[in-house]
Amino acid sequence: MKINIASDPAKLGQAAGREASALIRDAIKRKGTANIILATGTSQFETLKQLIAETEIDWSKVVMFHLDEYIGLPSTHPASFRKYLKERFLSHVPPLKSAHLIDGEKDVKAECQHLGRLITEHPIDVALVGIGENGHLAFNDPPADFDTEEPYIVVDLDEACRRQQYGEGWFKSIEDVPHQAISMSVKQILKSEHIICSVPDKRKAVAVKNTLAHGVSNIYPASILQQHKNCSLFLDMESASIIDGKEVHSINGFHYEFLIRD
Repeated sequence: MKINIASDPAKLGQAAGREASALIRDAIKRKGTANIILATGTSQFETLKQLIAETEIDWSKVVMFHLDEYIGLPSTHPASFRKYLKERFLSHVPPLKSAHLIDGEKDVKAECQHLGRLITEHPIDVALVGIGENGHLAFNDPPADFDTEEPYIVVDLDEACRRQQYGEGWFKSIEDVPHQAISMSVKQILKSEHIICSVPDKRKAVAVKNTLAHGVSNIYPASILQQHKNCSLFLDMESASIIDGKEVHSINGFHYEFLIRD
């Protein structure tokens, strides 16, 4: 794992977006197409901003999936991740080869099966992800299911996760936050050839420490990223503020390369 520490969220996003762009362009060069996963939420603002600015990507050769969507939430709601991706990404780049958005208003079992078939046919080259305040990866809250082989699953959102969504301003009250979502599974995320994980802000510092300073545990869902051979973790000074470099280097025999970016 490469741990990239930037001075602020903007520089974090620039570095993460540039690396994602290079990987996407390389996949297109090698295979003629690139299959990607995009994350949503405030942690992705700067990374997606930089990705949009990367003019050398041939978006007509890109197939996009995303990580999760609330069950029962209309696509017109401010918190809808379909709405987020349409407004913050898809409307800013040329048309993609295809974009497979999760519809949480359909029959959820059928939607999971449909998306599962599609993503199985499109092995992922580059996944952009984040880490939740409770350490979740996508909406796989602790204790996360590390065993299911299903690409998309229905999950229950825990109290910490729901409070984060309210705290970020997506909902008017905690009562408005849905209790369930469709989420890409942990095993499906780990099948990605490359993972770019963007995690800015002080409120994520404990989650970052738990991701790196313990063994792999479903109590700290994002800790599973330790086992991925091509994961780049992008932090800023605030989210990296309580990790101990020596402690991180020593766990589980995994190698970590720290890169400090101005």
